[in-house]
Amino acid sequence: MKQVYLDTFGCQMNVADTDRMELLLFHSGYIRTGEVQDADLVLINTCSIRDKAEQKIYSLAKNLKPLKETNPDMILGFTGCLAQQEGERFLEKMPFVDLVIGPDGVEHIVQVIKDVKDKKLPVVRTQFDTDTNYQIPELSGETPLNPGPTAFVNIIKGCDKFCTFCVVPFTRGREKSREAEEIEQEIKLLVSRGAREIILLGQNVNAYGKRGLKQPVPFHELLYRIASIPGLKRLRFITSHPKDFTRECITAYRDIDILANHIHLPVQSGNNRILKEMRRMHTIEEYISIIEELKAVLPDIGVSTDIIVGYPSESESEFEDTLSLMEKIKFNNSYMFSYSSRPNTPAQYFPDLVSQSVKSDRLQKTIQLQKRLTLEQGKKIIGKEIEVLVESESFKNDSDFRGRNAQYWSVNFTGDKRQIVPGDMVKVIVEDATGHVLKGRALLLKGYKKLMVAAGSKT
Repeated sequence: MKQVYLDTFGCQMNVADTDRMELLLFHSGYIRTGEVQDADLVLINTCSIRDKAEQKIYSLAKNLKPLKETNPDMILGFTGCLAQQEGERFLEKMPFVDLVIGPDGVEHIVQVIKDVKDKKLPVVRTQFDTDTNYQIPELSGETPLNPGPTAFVNIIKGCDKFCTFCVVPFTRGREKSREAEEIEQEIKLLVSRGAREIILLGQNVNAYGKRGLKQPVPFHELLYRIASIPGLKRLRFITSHPKDFTRECITAYRDIDILANHIHLPVQSGNNRILKEMRRMHTIEEYISIIEELKAVLPDIGVSTDIIVGYPSESESEFEDTLSLMEKIKFNNSYMFSYSSRPNTPAQYFPDLVSQSVKSDRLQKTIQLQKRLTLEQGKKIIGKEIEVLVESESFKNDSDFRGRNAQYWSVNFTGDKRQIVPGDMVKVIVEDATGHVLKGRALLLKGYKKLMVAAGSKT
């Protein structure tokens, strides 16, 4: 078989798209390799959400040029969001590249490669599919993919929110949902192959089912349907939008035992004027209300978020509002960025009155605050028993296994390798906390072959 080297930048949606391309390519005669110099085909799945990610990808492309010159028969391609954003411009900057396709081109990767070979010319495919819904056709037969204990499942792609800073609607298009039955069939297949936790994906995952479906299903109903699949031990979803977060979804957290006690809910800023400038369509008060309702149902729910500092015209006091919100909510974790202008977004035309040095200073303050909040919460878990889904053996010298608990803390722990395997749910006593990582040891309950469910798990 021919060999393909795949590299992925960006979000979990890109990870899932890469897995999909690997499966399609396997059925057309390619097997994945970890050595780029051995590959007949090299595909880089790209991200464009931040300027820094874009620069990394262009730098990588330049580094791959000598490999292409040494092996001109090798096909070199760039896929994903930056490819969608740049299109023909990517070839102008990197004329040695053979193919450029956007996220909607994933299902056509085999045909695009054939076109490159037949025409002996570069191919650009960045048009959006015109179908109103989103399909991922199943391939039967042999597969190279081992989902492991945790698997990602795309349920919706694109976004209709058009936040002023965000490039997603221009790189992934408008919201399109997959039929619920198709999603359920994929999850059943993944569970049959060993997946124990499913993470539902979408740029705006809780907007699922709003339009385009032949058989409309609201997001909360989809959660109940998936939770009933035999063999599934844990369910998560990312990323949510406050505007689409319904009370029915909060009720689902209460009712569904396997729905993990964690929510990733981006807020972006702690100031209402900035939120309005961002076109976020919610206020800080509405955001806090959602979190308070969730905590009323699940007091131990873990909350993570996205934060942008240094947005055009953000004043010092408006930035301080973000720090105050972080203190109030006490996020477990935050993905924090200083604002950078992105192509096609309205914000790129706003006067940027915040200097780069001020942006950097605000970002460091935000990072330091989150480190303190995370550490404070981690210390409170020391001495407690938690339920951990074992994902793999640990890469750390002082631990045997690694996994995550319901609140999405990363956990490294010691345990008996004769009794514990990836996919097990084990009870761990926490002995230390550093950063967003907990350390501990597995507790063996006498008389049981496997380790038992944690006392702190949902009932």
